[in-house]
Amino acid sequence: MTDASEPSALPVAQEAEIEREYGDFPDVSSVNGVSYDGKRVWFAAGDKLHALDPETGQRVAALEVACDAGTAFDGKHLYQLNAGQIHKLDPTTGRILASIAAPAPAADNAGLTWAEGTLWVARHRDRKILQIDPASGQVLRTVHSDRFVTGVTFAGKELWHATWENGESELRQVDPESSRVLARARMPSGMFISGLESDGAERFFSGAGTRGRVRVLRKPKARR
Repeated sequence: MTDASEPSALPVAQEAEIEREYGDFPDVSSVNGVSYDGKRVWFAAGDKLHALDPETGQRVAALEVACDAGTAFDGKHLYQLNAGQIHKLDPTTGRILASIAAPAPAADNAGLTWAEGTLWVARHRDRKILQIDPASGQVLRTVHSDRFVTGVTFAGKELWHATWENGESELRQVDPESSRVLARARMPSGMFISGLESDGAERFFSGAGTRGRVRVLRKPKARR
């Protein structure tokens, strides 16, 4: 198991750029997780996993799935955190195909993403991101943060995560080997990031915390 060291001094924060918002959805009180299958944005809303067309902003499908935390997509299947379990789902029916125990108590599980053939799980109050084997749940790597971690995603080979603590929220790029923070973008006052997923290019889809809303954030530009 690889345990990346504690993060060092932080770079200067940029201002987060919000490109678009979807919602508020009247039947959604919070967004617990976000993923993207290349065409649709999936967001977890407690008792349903909703699919959103990012071009029109309309919801196009919903799965009757309990979903109290992060969501991921591996190119074929969805993965959903709920009640201390990670469920592998059929994205058409919502049927649970397999399950493993999450690497933390239920209340501490937050974001979830797929990369490098593995799952990456945000442990909220532990301020950690764990890379785990999707079949066994074995922890392969630990990445540290100095803030509560919510959403987690990869943009190409770049590891990004969201923070939400003391009434403030940030989008951060971190080095998965050293835990060093490489870039930061601060959300406007009163705006928070729950779920997080890259579109594979220059945008992130994110949950808006305790609002029934999904946002599109521009990927922060690298400082030179």
